[in-house]
Amino acid sequence: MLHSKKSLGQHFLKDEIVAKKIVSFFRESGTYNTVLEIGPGKGALTKFLVAENFPDFLAIELDSRLIPILEKQFPTLANRIFNQDFLSFDLDKIRGDQIGIIGNFPYNISTQIIFRILDNMNRVPLMVGMFQREVAKRIVSPEGNKEYGILSVLVQTFYDVEYLLDVNRECFSPLPKVQSGVIRMQRREQLPYLSDVTQFFRLVKCGFGQRRKTLRNSLKEWGLSPEIATDELLHKRAEQLPVNEWISLSNRIAAKTPLM
Repeated sequence: MLHSKKSLGQHFLKDEIVAKKIVSFFRESGTYNTVLEIGPGKGALTKFLVAENFPDFLAIELDSRLIPILEKQFPTLANRIFNQDFLSFDLDKIRGDQIGIIGNFPYNISTQIIFRILDNMNRVPLMVGMFQREVAKRIVSPEGNKEYGILSVLVQTFYDVEYLLDVNRECFSPLPKVQSGVIRMQRREQLPYLSDVTQFFRLVKCGFGQRRKTLRNSLKEWGLSPEIATDELLHKRAEQLPVNEWISLSNRIAAKTPLM
């Protein structure tokens, strides 16, 4: 019997009903020639993905022990599984211009996977994935509550997000300590204008770095112009600003003009 590796955060999905639902959510979200499964594990999702006959279905799996098992179970995947870490994987190795991503993500790197997707948002129009429920809730959270944070703002700036499904611990082997949730991220048809994307990411991270303080205090080091520093918006805490106000704030700072 193949045992999971704790160092890789492996919890293999074993519930076929849940697996089929996740693939159905992915399929109904649009048609993409190129599909990449991250961390297929023992093939719970792979089984239903292969049945969909996507024109170009690939997988990336860090655990080399699993690759011969997957290739034997799914012959169409022979030589189509990258034995690499997605966090350092070069997406240019994949020919398709637009890549739909799906996976039961290792919980110890799930947040990093999201940032990797954001880094490649121009090529990733869709992601359906399983996360630790706490992380999933943070990604989809609206402003004004404790779950709303850096992930919420950055993801929702570029993607429409939806919480799809609660998944109980009993659906995995070995049993994880936490509950899980499935979300969908679909890239917005019209991305917002950001005059400086790098600054926007820095601004959001800095704003939430001291979330109990008002933005005026947490952004002191930014040397904001007097017009911006005295604006009413900066009397708010980071969790009170909806995504559109974060975008506006970033653009105004970049242009050094008063907030409206």
